[in-house]
This record gives sequence, structure tokens and C-alpha cells, in this order.
Amino acid sequence: MAVSDAWNPTQYQRFAAERRQPFDDLLALVAPVPDGRVVDLGCGTGELTVDLHRHTGAAVTLGIDSSPAMLAEAPSAPGVVFEVGDLATWWAPEPVDVVFANAALQWVPDHEHLLADLAGQLAPGGQLAVQVPCNADHPSHVIAAAVAAELVEDPPDDPVAINVLSPARYAEILHELRFVDQHVRLQVYGHLLDSTAAVVEWTMGTNLTRFRPLLGDAELARFLEHYRARLVAELGDRRPYFYAFKRILLWARAPR
Repeated sequence: MAVSDAWNPTQYQRFAAERRQPFDDLLALVAPVPDGRVVDLGCGTGELTVDLHRHTGAAVTLGIDSSPAMLAEAPSAPGVVFEVGDLATWWAPEPVDVVFANAALQWVPDHEHLLADLAGQLAPGGQLAVQVPCNADHPSHVIAAAVAAELVEDPPDDPVAINVLSPARYAEILHELRFVDQHVRLQVYGHLLDSTAAVVEWTMGTNLTRFRPLLGDAELARFLEHYRARLVAELGDRRPYFYAFKRILLWARAPR
């Protein structure tokens, strides 16, 4: 999981409206669980966790995130609890009715074992709902990796490129885990940004956070300058810029 102090809530929330639609689409797949138990893995600043809680009608919803800075922005709501935790190792103290993870599990390796672990935490008839970005082949990711290879000593890999599987493989894994119902799809979200350069602001809130713990302010500014120039050269200086962003949404129900 990304280092917690790499996250900047203000930067992440710059595109809150654009990031909202995938959450709503994933939430629409989840059936209510009145008086149930729900966990939101990678809950970020928590506003959407409250919406998840209301939608499911759960008795308690637990939001887990690795970043104290993000959780410091979390709202207070009846029945909703937040705590710091590592998504790769966190385990529910008792079975839950919904495990929900929106735009978070791309930071965790070995999704085959990860999904098996999450399935093992579900109560009979429980639901697993996950959304992950799969845009590693877009220039916004490809150029970031290229610039990092030139300017950063021992740069970390793009987590989306190395961790996220194909939609078909996710469907196979859910079948192998004996889920009785499943829905897996690839969806392209079109985000109309002010300009091509605004893609830099987008990635600074998510994918580029892996560089913040490694670079000082001057080094980070130099990295972003090179990244921005290469990105605009590749995509053109478009105003506005249509950012086509691919995501995988999956939902499955455990046997009763």
C-alpha cells in the first residue's frame, strides 16, 4: 500500500466530481443489507463511506484507510467508524455482509490471493464490490513511468500496471472462489478536463503519490515539469482535454 504521508486530501479532492461516478456505479451493484456489517477498504476522506452506509442500511460501516491525513477529513455519521489500517493485511474481526473497495485495491499486489482473503471474510450471502483503475496503457501512466526511469533512483513500479488483472481473469477468479452470482465489466469514463496539462493535476492526486516520499520539493517540481512537457508533446495542447479513463467494476455474492 502507498506510504500514508504521500496522500494529499486537497489534491485528491480536486476532481471529486469526476471520481464520484465510478463509486455510484459500483454502489448500484450492491444490494442493501439492513442491520448488516459493511467494510469500506481504502475509504479515503470518508464522505463516500457515509453514502455507502446509507445505501446498504447497515448497522455499522467501518472505513479503513492507510492515510491518517485522509482520515483526518472524514465526517462524523451515526453507525460509521473509521480507522487506520493496511489494506493488504487487514482482517475483519467477524464476518461482514459487504466488502467494498472503490479505487483502492490497485495498490495491493497479488489480487488472486487478495480476493480469496476478502471472500473469506464474508458472511453467508455476503457481497464483494470492487472498482480498480486499469489505465496503465494510457500516456498519463506510460510517460510517468518513462520520466521516473530517467529522473528517480530505483523508481517504484506503477501499481496499476503490475497489480490490476484483466476483466476476464477477475471473472475466472470469482468463479474459482465459488461465488454464486457475479458481474464484471470494463467501463470507460470520459472526463472533460480544462486542458491536457490538467492530467498532471489528476495524476498528482493518485498515481504519482508513489513518488512523493522519494523526492524533495525541488526534485518533485523537476519531475512534474518533465512529465507535463512530455505529456503535452504526446497528447497535444488541447483545451479542453477529453481524458478517457478505463476502470474495472466487479461484484459478486457468496453462497448462503
